[in-house]
Amino acid sequence: KNRADRFATSLARWGIAKGDRVGIMLPNCPQYLIATFGILRLGAIVVNVNPLYTPRELALVAADSGMRILVALDALAPMAKSIKTIERVVITSAAEYSAAASPCPEIEGMTRLADALQEVELPTVTIDAERDVAVLQYTGGTTGTPKGAMLTHYNIFANVVQTTTLHIPALRRGEERYLLVIPYFHIYGFTVGMMAGTWLGALQILIPKYDVDALLSAVRDYTPTYFPAVPTIYISILNHPKALEYGIDRVRAFNSGSAPLPLEVLDKFERMTGGTLSEGYGLSEASPVTHTSPSLSIRKPGSIGIPLPDTDQKVVDLDEGVREVAQGEEGELCIAGPQVMLGYWNNPAETAIALRLHADGRTWLHTGDVARMDADGFTYIVQRKKDMVIVSGFNVYPTEVEEVLFSHPAVLEAAVIGVPDAYRGEAVKAFVVLKPNAECSMDELRAHCAQNLAEFKRPAHIEVRESLPKSAVGKVLRRVLRE
Repeated sequence: KNRADRFATSLARWGIAKGDRVGIMLPNCPQYLIATFGILRLGAIVVNVNPLYTPRELALVAADSGMRILVALDALAPMAKSIKTIERVVITSAAEYSAAASPCPEIEGMTRLADALQEVELPTVTIDAERDVAVLQYTGGTTGTPKGAMLTHYNIFANVVQTTTLHIPALRRGEERYLLVIPYFHIYGFTVGMMAGTWLGALQILIPKYDVDALLSAVRDYTPTYFPAVPTIYISILNHPKALEYGIDRVRAFNSGSAPLPLEVLDKFERMTGGTLSEGYGLSEASPVTHTSPSLSIRKPGSIGIPLPDTDQKVVDLDEGVREVAQGEEGELCIAGPQVMLGYWNNPAETAIALRLHADGRTWLHTGDVARMDADGFTYIVQRKKDMVIVSGFNVYPTEVEEVLFSHPAVLEAAVIGVPDAYRGEAVKAFVVLKPNAECSMDELRAHCAQNLAEFKRPAHIEVRESLPKSAVGKVLRRVLRE
């Protein structure tokens, strides 16, 4: 808190005031918390920036958000300096808060974060928690074009309270140890990791860059109680020959989010660790969490669980998005709750697509995900609307095909897309990564699919690759596969 107040003082001295945008382009490190809470203390707006961005991507976010200051790693200084619209770049080094405690080197024309933490003289700022934006989270949204979801102070704090309340009494304030490889710049890591961890007074064990051996070493050395991650990370742990030797089975709770968790992975991971791997669901526009597996009730593997407290859901028809479909039918999932964004930054057209006033007089977030709800209120995500493949007029959901491929003993990862087909309109194409030293012919994979899928769902094309393109949080990038 003291360092955050000092940083806020420097920001105010540099002319940053309520509503100004300040970017953070860092991996998981203590400096991220210092910068975040310093920015929020002034009523300014955090713009989370992926440090893997190219100069073009950074320039787009900087121009769209109008960010005035950027806090970045010293290694990224040349790229940050190339963005002429940014008034000041504040740099820090990865080693500054490490065991080495090495000071960040000086770079001409830039300010070191350490030099900005010298004094406290905070201005008085009045914040309207429900209307003032705290975070601009850039996302592909429901239509694929990057845009900034405006998340208020109330949105973020409500989601922290929602996610932690649902798991009490499992969570013990001041005693938790969060293992965080999900990046802070992703809204999953920002809210579920940084903010919820701070709210609970948890020790945060930070992994700046994913490496399965570094992750397991942290498990061994710090005995985390809680580990939120994404499916690809659980897959890599499952395939590590010595995972149990590091004590992964001593972690009390696991959570998977950001992408669908294959049932095969859930089952194998729980059998390996003896722990519970819960699945949740959310999106940047909802701060992000809307659903999770209940901790004190029945659990239905394969579902995303039930809505968080004070969160409402409905499933509407895929054509007009107006009519609520019958229980068990597939449609678009809509959400209403205190965690839902104000809208997209300077983008009223896209806001009108995502946030719609329904006949009940409430504004609902249209998620763009195809879902169904059972009699107990448990929700199942079928597929992203835009990822659905239509073969000869029949809907094919890639996740279903991927589940079947995952169940083959030689398959490590799989991703499915639709490709143009002159006769059927679209055909199913699968990209498969085999496990190390595994051998499997195309005929064997096709036979496996034939046993488990109707003919129109079977991959017409299968491509074996060494790896799949992924986002920084580990989500498979179907867009890149299509391109």
